Amino acid sequence: MKKWKIPTNVWALTVGSFLTDVSSEMLFNLLPFFLANVLGVGTAVIGLIDGIAETTASLVKLYSGSLSDRWGSRKGLTVFGYGLSTLAKPFLLFANVWGWVLAVRFADRVGKGIRTAPRDALLAGSVEAERRGLAFGLHRAGDTAGAFTGLAIAALVLWLMQAQEAQLTASAFRLIVLLSIVPAALAVLVLAVFLKEAGSKPQVSAPLLSWQGLDGRFRLFLLAVVLFTLGNSSDAFILLRGQERGLSILQTMGMLLTFNAVYALLAGPLGALSDRVGRRKLIIGGWLAYGLVYCGLAFAQTGAQVWALFGLYGVYYAFAEGASKALVADLAPAEKRGAAYGLYHAAVGLTALPASLIAGMLWQGVAGWGGFGASAPFFFGALMSLAAVVTLTFIES
Repeated sequence: MKKWKIPTNVWALTVGSFLTDVSSEMLFNLLPFFLANVLGVGTAVIGLIDGIAETTASLVKLYSGSLSDRWGSRKGLTVFGYGLSTLAKPFLLFANVWGWVLAVRFADRVGKGIRTAPRDALLAGSVEAERRGLAFGLHRAGDTAGAFTGLAIAALVLWLMQAQEAQLTASAFRLIVLLSIVPAALAVLVLAVFLKEAGSKPQVSAPLLSWQGLDGRFRLFLLAVVLFTLGNSSDAFILLRGQERGLSILQTMGMLLTFNAVYALLAGPLGALSDRVGRRKLIIGGWLAYGLVYCGLAFAQTGAQVWALFGLYGVYYAFAEGASKALVADLAPAEKRGAAYGLYHAAVGLTALPASLIAGMLWQGVAGWGGFGASAPFFFGALMSLAAVVTLTFIES
């Protein structure tokens, strides 16, 4: 019976992530449409905003992970990060130019950067190694179930307020901003009350931002992650691809719901599977699935095809996301786990800026250059996923 008991920290982090994603996903998935439909912003600027936001988060993750190792304290940074993101969201009510959106995304991503690496290290330190995949899978399932719930709420609002509109309206978006504040605040409360410290002791003499104590397998894994992420541009481009192929804003929300339903249903079982068959096999399977989906998106002719492919996109996430985070813990010693997660998330996020900029330029062009059209960023993403898979095969099991 003890074997199947899930520690309180895992449940607290899962519930906290569920509530946070209820808030974030009802809101931030609509930002590309708010920027494009309400503010009249082009895809190059949308890519720039997403890239800056994710790069900011990654730089902060790099530092906060190492700092949590040095302090031996993960909870404080985790709760503070969730709180900062919650405080940033109401300012979208006043956004009337894209600079406002960038500022809110910047503050929100600083909060995410502060919390993510300490949170993942705290999760890894709260469960035995042989159940680590299950813990991360459960956490991802809760996170994604929250995304599904948030999207369902947003879809309901859109249906009630603008069911016949092809594009997002400012009034509907601002109502969703107001609704998003409640679950975000509840998430901070849950984590502040129920989360407990777990893991390594303080490493006061340990240098910040150091590779020391992390072996070659971890570094090769980061190289594979960078290659993959370079072709993994913001999902905003998939949403815009659906709109470009004829989906209304409400249908696009249905597409997002399908994706999150697939992801939430598969994340837990596949996370547990990684405990039995190995993390690398699942990550390779996920990255190959990603490449196939992106090839499909490049050739998609109808909105229905984009919708179906985005549902299959959830398979990639379920295979790779939890297994990747569990693999970081497998490859790093406990006392360096915060730094390892910081480096991992930095590798993802620092590559997000060029990835989104490349996608935007390949699609629409910039400074008078016309670009290659809507299919180009998806062909590029498929190619980079294959390069990442080849790199990952060199890591010893």
